[in-house]
Amino acid sequence: MQRDLLPLLLDPARTARLTGLADVDPALVADDFTGPGIAAELARADVLFTCWGCPPLRPEVLAGAPRLRAVVHAAGSVKNFVTDACWERGITVSSAADANALPVAEYALAMILLANKRALRTRDRYRAVRGPLSWQHEYRDAGNYRRTVGIVGASRTGRRLISLLAPYDMEILAHDPYLEPGEARALGVRRVELDELCAACDVVSLHAPALPGTRHMIDERRLKLMADGVTLVNTARGALVDTDALTRELTSGRLNAVLDVTEPEVLPPDSPLYDLDNVVLTPHIAGSLGGELHRMADSALDELARLAAGRPFAHPVVREEVERSA
Repeated sequence: MQRDLLPLLLDPARTARLTGLADVDPALVADDFTGPGIAAELARADVLFTCWGCPPLRPEVLAGAPRLRAVVHAAGSVKNFVTDACWERGITVSSAADANALPVAEYALAMILLANKRALRTRDRYRAVRGPLSWQHEYRDAGNYRRTVGIVGASRTGRRLISLLAPYDMEILAHDPYLEPGEARALGVRRVELDELCAACDVVSLHAPALPGTRHMIDERRLKLMADGVTLVNTARGALVDTDALTRELTSGRLNAVLDVTEPEVLPPDSPLYDLDNVVLTPHIAGSLGGELHRMADSALDELARLAAGRPFAHPVVREEVERSA
């Protein structure tokens, strides 16, 4: 994992819990399985406790870890480091993806509510006017009552967001090719095709994985389906959106956007998206940040406790699901 992440993930109390559950040296952090002293530790390891930045578990790495039987990941996706060799070896994998989905869903919920309330535009207008104004007449289209919100991707985060939106007087549309009609009814959403969702919603929130079939799924044509004033929220993956097409729409002022992820992940310094008043641009902070890292750590430590007690993981990763996950 990333060396500088460990003290943020595991505070003293959680470090003490970790050492109580396993024979582990908390100071031993590997961001390269070929590093000095790592080979000997890997040879006797039964479990890997991982987080962001874990190098791939390629066949040659596993060959040097004959006792390895489980991976406990204190973060979300395992796609970048759990290889086919792990599954073929029968290694069990757990992830804190559920724990990480909650702050993303909370962030998206906050942005949806603020977007419909026209909070940023009102702030900017108030800053310019610096006095009284007929706000009800100025923003007669503002508010969250009877708004239509589109959820693209019934992923862990998408489903958490749907549950958070449930108390509000909104219609929720969802698009996901894997979402069965019965599941949609149980979630309280109306399942629609993506074109219909783009055309019908006041806010479109993206929660789909980055796959070859989802690359630029929000392209120029679908952006043009969106009505004037619609807000696009992306807390999933930057590759879901055609950045050039979106930039043109945002520069024109026709649409609004909340972008926590972009393609490229860090936009070039001259990108207009940094300065547009109708854009909220953040550096991939919707997921676990600060104290929220402890939720992921607690989830992973709970999984270690289950493993030590001979119980199955509460949050196992299934190989088939990895292929269509973020």
